[in-house]
This record gives sequence, C-alpha cells and structure tokens, in this order.
Amino acid sequence: MTGRRFAPLGVRPFGRLLTTYTVNEIGDSVGIVALAVLVYDRTEAVAPTAAIFVAAKFLPALLAPLLTARVDQLPLRRVLPILYLLEAVVFATLGLIADTEFVLALVLALGLIDGTLAITGRGLTRGAVAVVLQPAGLLRDGNALMNIGFAVASVGGAAVAGLLIGTMGIATALYADAASFLIIAILLATTNNLPSPERERDPFRERLRAGLRYARRNQTVRLLLVGQAVALILLTLIVPIEVIYAKESLGTSSAGYGVLLASWGAGIFVGSLLYLRVKNRSPWALVVASTFAVAVAYLGLAVAGSLVAACLISVIGGIGNGIQWIAVMTALQEQTARDYQARITGLMESLGAAMPGAGFLIGGAIVALSSPRAAYAVAGGGLLVLLLGALPLRARLRRNGSPGDFDVADASLPDTFGTRPTVEAGAGRDGG
Repeated sequence: MTGRRFAPLGVRPFGRLLTTYTVNEIGDSVGIVALAVLVYDRTEAVAPTAAIFVAAKFLPALLAPLLTARVDQLPLRRVLPILYLLEAVVFATLGLIADTEFVLALVLALGLIDGTLAITGRGLTRGAVAVVLQPAGLLRDGNALMNIGFAVASVGGAAVAGLLIGTMGIATALYADAASFLIIAILLATTNNLPSPERERDPFRERLRAGLRYARRNQTVRLLLVGQAVALILLTLIVPIEVIYAKESLGTSSAGYGVLLASWGAGIFVGSLLYLRVKNRSPWALVVASTFAVAVAYLGLAVAGSLVAACLISVIGGIGNGIQWIAVMTALQEQTARDYQARITGLMESLGAAMPGAGFLIGGAIVALSSPRAAYAVAGGGLLVLLLGALPLRARLRRNGSPGDFDVADASLPDTFGTRPTVEAGAGRDGG
C-alpha cells in the first residue's frame, strides 16, 4: 500500500510537477505577505493594503482563464518556464522598488501580473498532472501527494515570509521569492515528457468559448464548479474576523489567536495525510464528509466557551479543510475530458482566488451587524444547507462516470492532445 501511495513519483515528469507546484505555492504565500507588509509600511493606511489583496488575488481570478485559454495549446515545456520566468522578473522588480522609491500604482500593477501568472501556472500544472497520471490510474495518488505539498506550503509559506522579512528585510524576501521562481523555470525547461499538443492551434476566442461551454453543458462539471464556488464563500467567510473572534468572543490574547490558527493549520496537515488513506473512496462521500466536518466545526466554534475547546474543534475543521478542496478537484479532473483539463482546472483555481473576496465582505458585514459567533453560525449553517441541496444530485457524480458527456452534445470540439482516455477504474472504491 505504501508503494502505491508513492507510485506517481515513478511516472515522469510528475515528480518535477509536484516540486514546482509546491515551490510555487510557497512563493505565492511569501510574495503576498511581503507585498502586504511593504504596502502597509510605506503607506501606513488600510485601504492600500486591502488593495494589494484585490490586485494580487481577486482580479487575477478574472484574467487567468483568458490567459489559460491563450497558452494551453502551447508545449508545456516552453510555456510553463516562461510563466515562472516572468514571475521571477516581477518579484525582482518589486525587490528593487522595496529598496528604492515606492510607487503604489506600480506595485499594484505588478501584483496583478504576478497573480494572473500564478493562477495560470497552477491550472496548467494541474491539467498536466491529470494528463500524465490518469492513463496509469494514479491520478488520486498523485493528487494526494500534491495536497500534502499544498498543506506544507500553506502552513509554512507565511512562516518563511515572516522569517525572511524579520531577519533580512522586505527587499531580500522579494529577491528570494524571485530566485525560487527562477529555479522553477530552469527545472521545467529541462524537464522531458511534459504534455504537448498534437493538433493545430485553434483561435483563442473559440478555445475560450469551448471551455466555458464545456463547463456549462457537462452536468457534473457544472455541479462541482458551482457548488465549490458557493462553498468557498462560506468556507472563507470567517477568515477576516478570526482575530476579532479570538480576542472578543474567546477573550484570549494575540498568542491565543496564533494558537487557534495553528490548530486549524495542524488539522489541514493531518487531513492531507488522511487523504492518502481514503482517496480511493467514493468522490461523493469524500466531498460530503469533508464539507460536513468543516460545517460542524464552524457551528462548534460559534458556541465554544474557551480557547482550548475552540482549538480542539479547529483541528476537526482543519482535517475536513485538508480533504475538501482536493476531493472536489480530483472529482472534477476525473469528470473532465483530456483536452479541457487545463481550462477547467484553471477555472477552479480562479474560483479559489475570487470567491474568498465575497466571503471576506459577507463575514465583515455579519460581524458589523451582529458578532463573530454569528458569522461562524452563518458559515456552518450555510454549508449544511448546501449539502442538503446537493443530496438529490448525488447520481450525477458517478463513481465510474465518463468525462465524455459533453462530447456527445458537441462532438465537433477538438481534442488537442489526441484520444481521450477513460477515467481511472473504480476498482476497490467504497460505495459511499
């Protein structure tokens, strides 16, 4: 069983895709923290600091699908290194700005460019992983390893940023980030066996429309995208008010707030490891169980009376959080035809960047009108309502479903990478 879990590492070039994806996630975390500190230190104002998150996270979610549709027909060995090389140039420029004269508009523009490149790179990498591993029946195993890399990056990225900024300064942190992206670019440029298109390139607009049409007409894909978009709003609704919850509702200190966050982070890491053991169960069961765990945790935090209780509940929520995203992403990849992998996974990555913005606004509004506990209650209750609404649609998420539903409806669409393999066999999966 252990050998099976690490079997994807024997399929080239998955090992390098895993490495570059993880380093990209760490770099993204370091970059956004460094930019936030840079903007706040130079402006000493909240509005510009919030603007950098909008520029680097929200707006790129609208632009990345356009860029993905533009470049996903190019050989990945060429396009991925170029994307990461451009990210390296962006962060090197930001390092120069941190060392010299600060111009807010330029920083925001560079943040927008980097965010768009980052989401596009992640979408293309996810699509490549599906193309490489799905024919070997190792997509779930590979996604489990990528989820661990994501968890390590999520927990460790901010810590690395704080260490670099605290000991070496903001400019050095930005230069180090640039160096990490340069290393990724070199590693991918020297990687063989990355998927390459096998047909003539299609016009950009047709390519973009075809991807959106696929997402709209494939019932399972549409269900997963829309359901996760709503879930992401509810999952992130409490993020901006956690510090208020810790200090006002629980009556703890800044250190207690840190412990509360660490408890959730520890749960995410445990959930990522747990996914290694449960990845072959029904996709439906994994999505429902993990989302339910987060919902219960939010409702528990709404009534928790002490920091200790809140931390224990947070571990449970973190475990669900560590499984939920990758369970949805895996189900989506298994239901998506090969030619659409980069566009559909890129669309999901864009939702992951855009929807939290709505969640942040709603969470802040609820606290302003009521209390942090009410925000947790709304988030938990909303997730339960979402699950109840999805129960009648269970049959659409078939265990052994084919990604070809859309192909019957629109067979004229091209298959850029050639033949479309069936999804990984469902032997040994739990019926959920």
